[in-house]
Amino acid sequence: MDYQKILKSALESAIAKNASDVHIVVGHPFVFRVAGDLIPQSDSQIISPEDGIGLALALMGPERKERFMKEKEIDFAYSYSNKVRFRVNIFFQMGYVSMALRLISLKIKTVEELNLPVAVKKFSSAQHGLVLITGASSQGKSTTLAALVDEINHNRREHIITIEDPIEYIFQDDQSLIEQREVTQDTLSFANALRAALREDPDVIMVGEMRDLETIATTITAAETGHLVFATLHTNSASQTIHRAIDVFPSDQQDQVRAQLAASLLGVVSQRLIPGNNKNFLPACEILVANSGVANLIRENKIHEIPSIIETSQQSGMCTLNKSLLEMVKNGVIDKETALAYSLNVEDLRIRLGRS
Repeated sequence: MDYQKILKSALESAIAKNASDVHIVVGHPFVFRVAGDLIPQSDSQIISPEDGIGLALALMGPERKERFMKEKEIDFAYSYSNKVRFRVNIFFQMGYVSMALRLISLKIKTVEELNLPVAVKKFSSAQHGLVLITGASSQGKSTTLAALVDEINHNRREHIITIEDPIEYIFQDDQSLIEQREVTQDTLSFANALRAALREDPDVIMVGEMRDLETIATTITAAETGHLVFATLHTNSASQTIHRAIDVFPSDQQDQVRAQLAASLLGVVSQRLIPGNNKNFLPACEILVANSGVANLIRENKIHEIPSIIETSQQSGMCTLNKSLLEMVKNGVIDKETALAYSLNVEDLRIRLGRS
């Protein structure tokens, strides 16, 4: 069977239908996620166990197959016909091979095109320090990172190094010189690449994910030593993000890490993609801009007070998630029920909605 041809047909269909994801699961036809909904493709064949293996091999090739069989799962990026890229995850489930493919546009959207607040864009103007983009999986963190890096690329002459797993967006050098390193292909780990980056004369470093203590420690050090560093964490709020970054360290090191974070942190953007009234997805953001008050709270281990500072510092560009959701309701892009469903403090939002 010509699995390359079958795969091509499925990917062409996914692109035409503006799908965000393609799922290939034994016992099912191809399944596309379109506007948030999973839609089985009725004109597709049912995937057999042999099809699952054949389609996976059509994507992987022999080199990746060896690593996949050893590790039982694999992540990589796949360029298709100069139209789009896919972030691919291939894995085993119930002994069968399954695949999830996320579509990545070749065009890097601007902060404005992503409907992100102006305060987010301002982080791209910084010369040094640490900016953390946080949120759960599939909430647009990589897209926001790419927008910020490309903003620098088009407006400043900087040496930018990205460390990713896998590389998603491909940057085209404009004002800046950009080098993109992929974990496993170009480097053994995030931590290794970060340590090396400090010897590669960077101005800006983008870390795709802070996964472990060593990566977090080196990221903070890079920001502390005069570089502008963007990184992501899987956390849902600014205070949770700061707790996570500190708590990963042994207790006898945490005071030092608090001092480092207090000195280097520029801000935290915690974002969630909210289904809009027009079948689109829009970002709701909690934004922390690290001022002297925030730095003191981090240093003094009073992180639980940070939400209060965010609440009362709107003039500095800060914003709570509930304020962001409330604004979206007022603008008519989401309804009240959706806002309440995505809030982390439902009672507070309900009161705010009642006043508006």
